[in-house]
Amino acid sequence: MSAATTRSRTPDRLCAEAVDLARAAAEEAAAPGVVGEHEGMVSEGDRVVTHHFACKDLGYRGWRWAVTVARASRAKIVTVDEAVLLPGPDALLAPEWVPWSERLRPGDMGPGDLLPTDAEDLRLEPGWTGEDEPPPNSAVSHEMAELVEAEDAEVTSGPPAELSTVPARGSISAVAEELGLRRTRVLSRYGLHVAADRWEEGFGPKTAMAQAAPASCESCGFLARIGGSLGQAFGVCANEFSPADGRVVSLAYGCGGHSEAAVMPKPPRVAPPVIDETRVDPFPLRPAPDSGSVTVAEDEASAELGHS
Repeated sequence: MSAATTRSRTPDRLCAEAVDLARAAAEEAAAPGVVGEHEGMVSEGDRVVTHHFACKDLGYRGWRWAVTVARASRAKIVTVDEAVLLPGPDALLAPEWVPWSERLRPGDMGPGDLLPTDAEDLRLEPGWTGEDEPPPNSAVSHEMAELVEAEDAEVTSGPPAELSTVPARGSISAVAEELGLRRTRVLSRYGLHVAADRWEEGFGPKTAMAQAAPASCESCGFLARIGGSLGQAFGVCANEFSPADGRVVSLAYGCGGHSEAAVMPKPPRVAPPVIDETRVDPFPLRPAPDSGSVTVAEDEASAELGHS
């Protein structure tokens, strides 16, 4: 080990003893009453020492004031180099910064927000615009077409942004634009798979709603079909009473609002009462003539005895 290395690791005596000077510098940089007790020092090099003081600020728990002092060679006066607030081993730190593109989550965009798409987004791929395709009845090959374009290129005075991009009427580009094919980029196969996995996770056959549904969306009259390759497995729900109204749902998804669900059951009929309390049974005060208890015509003998 060299002598210079040994000297750099050994704190300078005058710099190590300048605790009061370092504290005064820290109190000057900090608010009153924030600088705490001395927590040690570290040798930064030849005649350079950093003193650490605790920070009493509640918002900076675990931080400490670091004041670096130094002296010139053969000098007896110690001067302050810098005073900064640095995090300690147990300091309360802010979470690691994450780019906005990684922090963004579905549903974070609001009215007026713009989400720029990266030029290298894996969910997109170049679309067919027809600009580089020769006419269908052209006799030249692709190689000859590129050669002709290179030889007949014209230099314009204005920048390319000022040139007209409207395709000529009757050209392949005009027909492609009319059919909706003239897009700069379209969904790639990766983008299709990512979207399909996301939609199937939210409204797919493995959800609790689909498990308890009477039938799948494939046979539901409220399902609006979509075009493209995704239409083979997904559609749009148009039932306002369904939890998936206006959402892209899997054809294997289902809910209780299925159009062909079982007919509403009829209300049960009330069983007839055992005792009919709405009917009045007549009870005569005198027995019927044919009941056999007394005769219809009373004789004089029975009348005298008081028999009724």
